Amino acid sequence: QVQVVESGGGLVQAGGSLRLSCAASGRIFSINDMGWYRQAPGKQRERVAAIERGGRTNYADSVKGRFTISRDNAKNTVYLQMNSLKPEDTGVYYCRQWVVDAATHVEDDYWGRGTQVTVSS
Repeated sequence: QVQVVESGGGLVQAGGSLRLSCAASGRIFSINDMGWYRQAPGKQRERVAAIERGGRTNYADSVKGRFTISRDNAKNTVYLQMNSLKPEDTGVYYCRQWVVDAATHVEDDYWGRGTQVTVSS
């Protein structure tokens, strides 16, 4: 069993910053890719950023230069530093982690329940 929990969302004015965290716990052998997704009202969920175990990152064009994804493998945690926030960044932000089970050594992906980010103009 693996649990993934996000934290750090909230309400911020345009131009402000927020830092999201996502920690995995449970029967973990290792974690491969980690990613952040978001879903705005009435829109499909989209990938915002991803990071491989070795540290290589990938960003959506809309957040390049403003958001930074990072990870702490010892803590099974992924972070998303969001700067220069815009109203269009508003949405529910979800964490997704690809976890290798400690008992079976089978990889599966796990989602958190999401954290709300609201950017006011």
